[in-house]
Amino acid sequence: MENITLIGMPGAGKSTVGIVLAKVLGYDFVDTDLLIQKEENRLLWQIMRDEGIEGFNRIEERVNSTVTAEHSVISPGGSVVYSDRSMKHLRDISTVIYLKVNCQTLARRLGDLKKRGVVLKPGQTLQDLYKERIPLYEKYAHLTVDVSKTDVAGAVALVQSALATYQERPASRPFQK
Repeated sequence: MENITLIGMPGAGKSTVGIVLAKVLGYDFVDTDLLIQKEENRLLWQIMRDEGIEGFNRIEERVNSTVTAEHSVISPGGSVVYSDRSMKHLRDISTVIYLKVNCQTLARRLGDLKKRGVVLKPGQTLQDLYKERIPLYEKYAHLTVDVSKTDVAGAVALVQSALATYQERPASRPFQK
């Protein structure tokens, strides 16, 4: 498959790993949060402030369900998995890889959730968000790569290895995660 989409929680490394992976593979890099900002002519936090979570999700779905790319690593926001339409599109145009990170590592990487732009519903914790999203990441991913205990270079190597194994499997035998 020509494109690769990285999904996962905020702080999983979608953008950081994605940029390095794109360089290593000679691919382009597409950050759909930046596409949203460009199309809306507003920063993400401004969209959230003006449109609320539901309005932001509609905009995010519109952008992610129509993204076009060739030979690219695509990095959507962590909430893309709330849109079946977006995820079906991304699965059609790419190999979707879930960058799995345990919640303790995420908490350490993210620090102040508000400054990082992690949107939580009233009373919701990072652990709650994690438990809510994990089944969705697992549902939509072609591959899952645990990057909890590695640095960026290690994560890129793990993704490359998983992709090589995935691409070599016989078409008649489904890949086992």
